[in-house]
Amino acid sequence: MSECETKGRRSGRDARRALRAGPLPDHLRPVKPGLESGRYRPLSDADVQEIHRMALRLLAEVGLADAPPSGSEILTGAGCTVSDHGRLLFPRSLVEDTLAKAARHFPLHGQDPRFDMQPWGKKVYFGTAGAAVNIVDAAGHYRESKIQDLYDIGRIVDTLDHVHFFQRAVVPRDLPDPFEMDFNTCYASVSSTAKHVGSSWVQPEHLQASLEMLHVIAGGEDKWRERPFVSQSNCFVVPPMKFATDACRCLELAVRGGMPVLLLSAGQAGATAPAALAGALAQEVAEVLAGLVYVNAIRPGHPAIFGTWCFVSDLRTGAMSGGSPEQALLSSAAGQMAHFYDLTGGTASGMTDSKIADGQAGAEKALNHALVGNAGANLIYESAGMHASLLGFSLESLVIDNDIIGMAQRTIRGIEVTEERLSFETIRDVCLNGPGHYLGSDQTLALMQTEYIYPAVGDRRSPNEWAEQGSHDVVDRAAGKVRDILASHFPEHVPEAVDAAIRERFPVRLPRAGMRPGGDGPAPKVVGIEGKRG
Repeated sequence: MSECETKGRRSGRDARRALRAGPLPDHLRPVKPGLESGRYRPLSDADVQEIHRMALRLLAEVGLADAPPSGSEILTGAGCTVSDHGRLLFPRSLVEDTLAKAARHFPLHGQDPRFDMQPWGKKVYFGTAGAAVNIVDAAGHYRESKIQDLYDIGRIVDTLDHVHFFQRAVVPRDLPDPFEMDFNTCYASVSSTAKHVGSSWVQPEHLQASLEMLHVIAGGEDKWRERPFVSQSNCFVVPPMKFATDACRCLELAVRGGMPVLLLSAGQAGATAPAALAGALAQEVAEVLAGLVYVNAIRPGHPAIFGTWCFVSDLRTGAMSGGSPEQALLSSAAGQMAHFYDLTGGTASGMTDSKIADGQAGAEKALNHALVGNAGANLIYESAGMHASLLGFSLESLVIDNDIIGMAQRTIRGIEVTEERLSFETIRDVCLNGPGHYLGSDQTLALMQTEYIYPAVGDRRSPNEWAEQGSHDVVDRAAGKVRDILASHFPEHVPEAVDAAIRERFPVRLPRAGMRPGGDGPAPKVVGIEGKRG
């Protein structure tokens, strides 16, 4: 083959790759948010019933301790009783009545309606979450996370097809004041992306200020209540089976303020939950059911996400193991329990134990996402960027994980079997009339975008092409993509006049210069193609 022919073939392949790398119109996308799932079921129907039965027994006979005075008044008014040990007991009839009136089929809104989610039935959405206290760069260096990092993570998420919502991923360690940390976390998140946002608050006063800010962005409290685009992530329990006082007070305000709530129980099997996986799941189902009673006693039918986040311990050390197969089993089973109750369910997946973006990280994330995604959990949190079992966050991994989630979604979508796709005419034509392969057939060309998904930073070139073009690995390519996004994508969905009004009224600590092109804000250090990873 001549040199011209070789270059021509390569240029043709490069053009096709460029076409595939560009954004596809919605009707051609091989995967999309909210795919129907549920093929993987680690629990049998009888197992689900046993978990439910044990959860009801735990609530009726053990109950929860340490309710705040307001919560105790609300729950006893709803029908709870107080045991001899001072614990709130939840009669089975109260739990069943709550399940009958609990909210179902509620949307989670984005600031832009294009990003609205319908997380019910067995529809699946992936998003971020966490409270990592470090950013880890491509060289494996850890440093404390800052408010600018949170904003930059959000604007990367704003561009990623397979990350459908943005929940606070890192703690801004440069803001030691708790009020400023909570307020600016919410501010940076809603400013960085038009997708649905999740955040958390440690005191009701912090949430109240944030609600007032959200009313300004929405154009008034009435418009906020029509389309609340932020949900509260609320750890209202301290496993095992105790209420968290300040979180409960925040929960009460969120419900009254029209904010959807993620009722989050995060027991760790072998530490704050039983080492037996079935027992850990039963305890966390009980805890979240208690939260559901709490919410509906305040406002019947308020949007609440059934957040069984069943974490896992490495029993050799007691340390959390977010990338383990046991984690995949528990999160998948949590999705099944939400289906059993017909409630919007949220759980966690993708919390690799690896400290950097490496083979271990890819293997653990892919296993967890494939199983939890195919179990049909509605909202899958922690799914992109997280490392060291929630201690570190990587911008490069955020981009790599977008590819992994896309692949997991393709397995969720499954195989479409129709008369046309069984391909008799195509097979007959190729076999009888030539050319003996399907590369140029009409069917192949018609399906190359809708049937197949292509990675954004994963590499499928030949070894020779790869070597000729610099031998860059996936982290190098992800670092380049991060650089490109942060240099070019500056969200403008919050008008500048609205932002100015917020800054005049509230203590915004994210510099305006770090939110616009050419600003003087600190550029994130991204080691990649032009750098050297040690």
